[in-house]
Amino acid sequence: MLVTPVYIICSASPQVGKTLIARLLSEFLLLKNGTVLSFDINLREPSLLDYLPTITETADIMDTYGKMQLVDRLILNDGMAKVIDLGFHAFDEFFKMCGEIGFLSEAILHNVVPIILFVADVDRVSARSYQMLRWQVPPQILITVHNEFVVRGELFDVMNRGRVLRFASLPMFLNTYISRLGLSFTGYLRHEKDSSTELHQWIRRSYTIFRDLELSVMPQCSF
Repeated sequence: MLVTPVYIICSASPQVGKTLIARLLSEFLLLKNGTVLSFDINLREPSLLDYLPTITETADIMDTYGKMQLVDRLILNDGMAKVIDLGFHAFDEFFKMCGEIGFLSEAILHNVVPIILFVADVDRVSARSYQMLRWQVPPQILITVHNEFVVRGELFDVMNRGRVLRFASLPMFLNTYISRLGLSFTGYLRHEKDSSTELHQWIRRSYTIFRDLELSVMPQCSF
């Protein structure tokens, strides 16, 4: 049976590395499947569209027409993985929409599996937003992302009770390097001959995290 994953990368806080995670995931899926469609819902943050313009479309959820246009694309079971880079300013509106139209249930009816990747912070906004998602999203598809470059210590206890994907912190000079427009993670793997470099290993570990996530979540999703 054909099943299509929809990855929703989100955070209620700015500057937590959400677009970085969306970039990594989009490039991993493109490498693995040969195709991916990413949606950029950002107005005030670094934009996924700037980094991956050939596979990314913008989406607007501030009016009914924009919401319906996006939802129609997301519930389409066409076998093409989707990635949403959801800006913090649109977080509440997006999940309010999901609740109002029953998006998660509707997606499952179409054999589309939504996977929520919540990029954590240690402020009250992040804690409150995560608790809201716990009420709305089945636990098997609510995944916490711990970006160790941003959150150096421990996450809130409630976040650690579920599944957590941990992305190791890079040195500042490498973090600045990977923020450059035009940098391709897959391109780096292909062209950097020395596989022992820190960045090479970091990208490979990141891709392995996504591979393991897909293997563990997709076959087990039943609601």
